[in-house]
Amino acid sequence: MSLTVPPELLEQAQRGPIEDEDFIECVKTSLPYAWSVVAALVDDLNERGEVMATNEKAPPDEESRAQLLRLVGSDAMRGAIERHFGVKLAFQNCHRLALFHPGATTEHADFVSTRSQILNQSPELVNC
Repeated sequence: MSLTVPPELLEQAQRGPIEDEDFIECVKTSLPYAWSVVAALVDDLNERGEVMATNEKAPPDEESRAQLLRLVGSDAMRGAIERHFGVKLAFQNCHRLALFHPGATTEHADFVSTRSQILNQSPELVNC
């Protein structure tokens, strides 16, 4: 299961649409490691004033890696996070998450290119 959904949120979803903030709180609570990576990148992006920030640090354990993969593997979670923070997410391998300011189209296109994916490979990442 990707998220631990509180009964109230499940009931709300059964009745109709839910607010992004309620969903974000569920993601934040369910995937604390993944949330911490995103939040740290947002802080880094804002503090440095650059167009992108990237995480290249491997997760400390498989549970943390799984959280990150679940977060980026869900269009709903990704979209909610992008709207919440006003950024664009991109992902390579098992832990290289990047955040981009919305106007950083060239940098984003470069990061998600096949060339960039190939250049980001290494023997250590084969089974990540």
